[in-house]
Amino acid sequence: MKFLAKVEKNRSFWFLLVSSFIFFLLRFPSLFEPNWYGDEGIYQVLGMAIRNGRLLYMDIWDNKPPLLYMLYSLFNSDQFTLRLVSLVFGVLSLIAFFALSRKLFEEKEGNKIAIFSTIIFGLLFALPIVEGNIANSENFMLLPIILSGFLIFTAKERLKKNILILSGFLLGIAFLFKIVGIFDFAAFFVFLFILNLPKKIQSFKKIVYDQLYFLLPFILGFLFPIVIAALFFLLHGFSVFKYFLQATFVQNVGYVGYGNKFIVPQGLLISKLLLLCLFLLFLLVKRNVFSRATLFILIWFAFSLFNAFFSGRPYTHYVLVLIPSFSLLIGLLFWDKKYRFPLILIFIVSFYLILKNFSFYGKTFFYYQNFFSFMSGRETVAQYRGFFDKKTPVDYELAQFIKTKTTKNESIFIWGNNAQVYALSGKLPPGRYAVAYHITGYKDGIDNTNEAFLKQKPKFVIIMPGQAPIPFALYNYGKGVKIDNVLIYERIF
Repeated sequence: MKFLAKVEKNRSFWFLLVSSFIFFLLRFPSLFEPNWYGDEGIYQVLGMAIRNGRLLYMDIWDNKPPLLYMLYSLFNSDQFTLRLVSLVFGVLSLIAFFALSRKLFEEKEGNKIAIFSTIIFGLLFALPIVEGNIANSENFMLLPIILSGFLIFTAKERLKKNILILSGFLLGIAFLFKIVGIFDFAAFFVFLFILNLPKKIQSFKKIVYDQLYFLLPFILGFLFPIVIAALFFLLHGFSVFKYFLQATFVQNVGYVGYGNKFIVPQGLLISKLLLLCLFLLFLLVKRNVFSRATLFILIWFAFSLFNAFFSGRPYTHYVLVLIPSFSLLIGLLFWDKKYRFPLILIFIVSFYLILKNFSFYGKTFFYYQNFFSFMSGRETVAQYRGFFDKKTPVDYELAQFIKTKTTKNESIFIWGNNAQVYALSGKLPPGRYAVAYHITGYKDGIDNTNEAFLKQKPKFVIIMPGQAPIPFALYNYGKGVKIDNVLIYERIF
């Protein structure tokens, strides 16, 4: 009873309870969204394929580490369930973020600043403005990253080995959702490295050796889950392991190179890396004048900003990785009055670059209006689905057609980029690749798909409008029906 009475008087408890409930309400409509988001459709197909015995990367392909696909497989690629899991991860991330904020801002009215920073974090993460509503990699990786940051910062003086191992392990888990988790690992590594430097460096070689020895448990903790994942694929054969390496590491090099060409290949990336190094060098030189909290936030924000701009592409969900450190930076503006002017300058420049280079979801108000209109019966199902993408009602119509015209064992092939139709109809693509841009974008895409196509002989070939001519011969197929400019060919024999 005394414990309950103490909890009832705890303002932080009530703040977390209310903020978690508001977070839940803001995310609640996402549970009832139709299957409309292209990337989620691909994840669903991979999850279904894994459950049906296909080997990830070898038999079904996408270019991310395995944990996201394993999560989709675990929950049978059911969008409602995965969005619910994402919501739970979001609430737990909110709680972990508040705990971290309180530790960072534990002086000078720090609790109020922690609450303010958490409100910003919660709103940005809950609203669809940066695609917090989508069950993407970033939505799941923020929780282990924030927990790792909490463990690292809250440990006083020299960290114990078990804390370093656990915090590294959490970042390894984040990496297995998406490789950009390496930047959070690097941020916390640099923070620990700088934090444990003596005020005066006498022997650079000895300092580096001592620091690396001290941080070895952190490194090993990070590598442990990655090595386990690598061993899993290696045990299935070297060719499978090679596909794992290509998807997780090699393929992303080309992906990043595409958006970073400036004078020379990767020229823009080199420029961004140089700016990051110069900023970190400045913090290293001035480390004795900054507080631990200021150092932690600035280092993390610098790496998170680099992370968001890493690929050179303007995809909205890339901003998600920036939300925790960005929210802390705003809190730091009010907490660290000594360096307020340079902090404001950093904030303004960063905010401008983010707004200029990324697209944001501009229909947030109408998103909720659409949900309430549908729930109150003022919109039809087709109108509700069409709000997200005008092609979505057609996808559902196609899925219904496939379900009624095929048996469980009959396959289909979709020449298009809407993998969600496979998920909606409970079918898998014939070959390794689920969408047209993967088939045409990879060297073995056409050959692999054509081989599987000839072997499985799909009952229907569905050609979406706006696609390049299908690169396969349809000798045994006759034009069947047409659903809203979608051509459907049926196998003759």
